[in-house]
Amino acid sequence: MGTWGSGNFDSDAAADHLSGIVGRLVSEIEEAMAGDPVGLEPDEYDGVAVPCNVELLCLMAEQGYVGAGVPEPAVVEKWKKTFMDVWERTIDGLEPAPGYKADRRAELIRTFDRLASLAGREHARE
Repeated sequence: MGTWGSGNFDSDAAADHLSGIVGRLVSEIEEAMAGDPVGLEPDEYDGVAVPCNVELLCLMAEQGYVGAGVPEPAVVEKWKKTFMDVWERTIDGLEPAPGYKADRRAELIRTFDRLASLAGREHARE
């Protein structure tokens, strides 16, 4: 196994470990997107967990660590469309506080767009 620095993520073993974590996050997102759309509603587990997982993918990818790859931009855009379609269709039924709906929508879009941008940069280098 190779080591290229003294950092916690500066070795082949660390890259393999990180790749496994990324793979699990991506798998969880893909399962949620392929499942019953009710699970993506804002008050359901995956309606909360998916944006968290997208954010975690962003945070890891932004570090530039080997093993922190992200899906193709088209995949991220599909996730965003699927997720936001459910969110837009169901948020009003939860009677959100004034301002929350617009603020949350903006945050969700920023999160997915951030990952799509990172994916575009990463896949352009390939």
